[in-house]
Amino acid sequence: MTAEPITLSSSRPGAVDAEATTGTPAAHACACGHEDEEKIVLDSRTIPHAIRHATIFGALGAIKPGFALDLIASHNPLPLLGQLESSRPGEFLVSYLENGPETWTIRLTRAN
Repeated sequence: MTAEPITLSSSRPGAVDAEATTGTPAAHACACGHEDEEKIVLDSRTIPHAIRHATIFGALGAIKPGFALDLIASHNPLPLLGQLESSRPGEFLVSYLENGPETWTIRLTRAN
């Protein structure tokens, strides 16, 4: 397996600076060219186990109130939900969209 080089940039190739062309700032601070979405999907099955919970907590920390993250997991993530409730009580509403046996999808909506 050969590693591909990563090119870092302050904007995506071909992106147009919205503020420069319209005089108003973009909807969010980065220059990725994407709009904030009310629903974000994170497939935890592709994240290495050693950093899985930390990655999910990092993603949840970036969710604005009223927005949701749909988490896809290979098992019922009860330990993660317990950690979430312990560290951020009442901050996220949890609803199961898919309940196994192969895949679980849980919507985590930031309440406040």
